[in-house]
Amino acid sequence: MAEAKLGQQDGGLVPEDGGWFVLNAKEARWFDCGESGWYCGFEGREEARFEQLGVNINVLPPGGPMAMYHAEGDQEDFLVVSGEAVLIVEDEERPLRTWDFVHCPGGAAHVIVGAGDRPCVVLAVGARTPGRDLVYPVSAAALARGAGVEEETTEPSEAYAKFPQPEAAAYKDALLPEL
Repeated sequence: MAEAKLGQQDGGLVPEDGGWFVLNAKEARWFDCGESGWYCGFEGREEARFEQLGVNINVLPPGGPMAMYHAEGDQEDFLVVSGEAVLIVEDEERPLRTWDFVHCPGGAAHVIVGAGDRPCVVLAVGARTPGRDLVYPVSAAALARGAGVEEETTEPSEAYAKFPQPEAAAYKDALLPEL
């Protein structure tokens, strides 16, 4: 297998094909998600999408939701690298702190929201299976934190309608902590 070519696109480096690569997160393309913080997904466009696993870094401001409360057929796992957050899983809240690991098997409804007095950095990994049964159920706990839908839907465009489209951007100094 050949090494992927990395190209500058929309504010950072991304792979341009499906080969192997090494990419520093600070040089990768990031997305400014407004009140939801910052996101780095490491993937390129169609020919350089990860087929089996999604891997990303999220930098959540206090009160910023990582996503909308959802359940899907595939497992997702999260590691809090720094800061504090709140996990809402099956409509229950759990506090999270640095180095907490969260495992959500397929079907577990969940979302993570930043907490504390500084940004929270979360590494997320999720399986990718076609037709993964994605649903955004109603959750009182998620609604109270701005991370829930008022009416159940299976359409991401409906679930995320209140948020502006993320904008590609270069890495911003101090997003990631020095460990």
